[in-house]
Amino acid sequence: MMMRRIMLLLLAAAVVPLPELAKAQLLADPADSSTLVVATTPAPPDLTYARPTQATKLHNYVFDAFGPYSIAGAGFAAGLSQAYDTPPEWKQGAAGYSKRFGSDFGIAAITTTARYGLAQAFHEDTVYYRCECKGVLPRLRHAVISTLTARRGQDGHSVFSFPALVAPYAGTMTAVYAWYPRRYDEKDALRMGNYTLLGYVGGNIALEFIYGGPHSLLHRMHLPNGPAAPSQGANP
Repeated sequence: MMMRRIMLLLLAAAVVPLPELAKAQLLADPADSSTLVVATTPAPPDLTYARPTQATKLHNYVFDAFGPYSIAGAGFAAGLSQAYDTPPEWKQGAAGYSKRFGSDFGIAAITTTARYGLAQAFHEDTVYYRCECKGVLPRLRHAVISTLTARRGQDGHSVFSFPALVAPYAGTMTAVYAWYPRRYDEKDALRMGNYTLLGYVGGNIALEFIYGGPHSLLHRMHLPNGPAAPSQGANP
């Protein structure tokens, strides 16, 4: 019976982690050959939320409004409009494509400006944060919900975002009343705003599931692996 108790105690000592011992081993001088090196489980990353600085917000705004993704998105949207001859008043050819590209790029720039400007007024954080959850469906749900949510406060709690809802329609309303043919009205602006909002949904899904590592362009959009922990690249 005594031997069985001793074996149970040894087994418990081997299984239960000893934080202080592990910490002491990590702090040990590697040059000391007499130190016993024991493999330990890496500590979990620091997921403490840290609000982006004003410099980071400005960098994000410039990248989102005028960066390569904005240019590529405008080019793709202009190609679709060219294929469907929308609006027909702009005709076809290089001249028609240039008008459509300029229109789509302008809509995207105004939308981004409205989103960041209103977020600044509402003290919201517009950075997209990848889900800490696992599984396709939970991550997909997080990406879709994040389209209309933002982070607020020092703890970074999620809230419904009025700027995220209004911004897509601000860009299309401006286009309809500033440079689109006169036959277009607010109904067309709302319809195009819905497409813009769906584009944000698709963009968030791409940001959630497509990530090429710390040296990719996606990383330049300040995508963290959790809440904005500086050690994870959220606020470079």
